Amino acid sequence: MNEFLINHLLWFKAFHVIFMVAWFAGIFYLPRLFVNHAETASTEIAEQLKGMEKRLLYFITPFAILTVLFGSLLIYAYGSAWFVAAKWLHIKLTLVIVLLCYHGYCFKLLKVFESDNNTRSGKFYRIFNEIPVLALFAIIILAYVKPL
Repeated sequence: MNEFLINHLLWFKAFHVIFMVAWFAGIFYLPRLFVNHAETASTEIAEQLKGMEKRLLYFITPFAILTVLFGSLLIYAYGSAWFVAAKWLHIKLTLVIVLLCYHGYCFKLLKVFESDNNTRSGKFYRIFNEIPVLALFAIIILAYVKPL
């Protein structure tokens, strides 16, 4: 490990967690907005929700990018031998890829709502909202307990 990376490892970890928390705060709230949007009959409320959804998704996207960036710095800092040996990390990275796909799919849902073409129920979005919750539990357990 180069000296710069060693000296800044804890900072990389701190920023990785900070940006992850900010990303998850938004990714937990956005589907709740979708629930409200799917269930409203009011055009005025629907228009307000469209603005809230768009602003939130664009606000949290840099947090997702920074989470990945600082996580990548950590992997690089620990080195390739550590990466190969850390089986728990491979599962974590798979879950992160799923979450990034989820995040990307939220952009599609945003377009669906913007064009008033949603056909899904509030119940669908309530279930959809559970995906990042389950992923977060698994990621935290993998990162701190390292069961593999």
